[in-house]
Amino acid sequence: MSGSEDENDPQAAIDAAGERRLDERERDSRVYEHSAGDEQEGIPFIGAGPGDPRLLTVAGRELVEAADLVVHAGSLVNSELLDRYCADARTVNSVGKDLEELVPLMHEAYEDGDRVVRLHSGDPAIYGAALEQMDALEGEGVPTYFVPGVTSAFAASATLRTQLTLNEVANHVAFTRPQGRTLSAEEDHIGEFVGMGDVTTCIYLGTHAVGETMERLLAEGHDPETPVAVVYHASWPDEDVIEGTIETIGERVEEAGYRASALVIIGDAATGAGYERSYLYDGWANRGSNAESGDDAGETDTDSAAGTAETEADD
Repeated sequence: MSGSEDENDPQAAIDAAGERRLDERERDSRVYEHSAGDEQEGIPFIGAGPGDPRLLTVAGRELVEAADLVVHAGSLVNSELLDRYCADARTVNSVGKDLEELVPLMHEAYEDGDRVVRLHSGDPAIYGAALEQMDALEGEGVPTYFVPGVTSAFAASATLRTQLTLNEVANHVAFTRPQGRTLSAEEDHIGEFVGMGDVTTCIYLGTHAVGETMERLLAEGHDPETPVAVVYHASWPDEDVIEGTIETIGERVEEAGYRASALVIIGDAATGAGYERSYLYDGWANRGSNAESGDDAGETDTDSAAGTAETEADD
């Protein structure tokens, strides 16, 4: 984490961090010393959640309430959250600021003894552009760490009162985005995910391209009756839900006038229909050689199996 002659060059720090990650001998020791939820030394990069201030994690809330400086992702972070938890902090909107401006801002405040927080929307690990800021700060000797948040796909599934994975309906989830200025047509795999059949495809950063994306799916021969749900501003006061199919959703989103800030979910899981009862609550956890004996060992094994299965189901 020590500085260098390039310590004021964010790109040089990013490149150097990438090189170190390729060398197992240079693996950051903090990977093995800390886990998510630990309060660590340095600047936390916190997921603010999808919008509702109550969906900020306990760890995130504790850190922002204690902060002197909060650098936040503009209107993507609900102003109510800032008013409620950051009233005593100086807040800076990161929109329009590049790394060459943001990094010195946070570095100088941290060196002055301020408790600095970087607040991203959702979870910073999903389309958050957090790592480049962290690498640049680390290059200047400022330690950083992640604090997970609730991503909008999870808020959208909660609004729709369904799961993203459902037995016999969807075994997989894909977080993706459509082709555009930052993603080439060759890098757009939405059609492949939808074509697998048992995948719930969650599209971020693609509200403006819903119609175009659905037209491509139809041209590729995908079932026009495949369910699609679009949740605008998931968990915000002005949240809106638009439901339809690959064939109809584009026109409905266009009529609603939304061009940003919506999460698109493609697949049968969007409706919550057609799933089969899982093994977890269908007697599977009670099966075994000791299941009928009632002895302590059998009960312990059964409880352990149920606990393991439930953990896996939650994941």
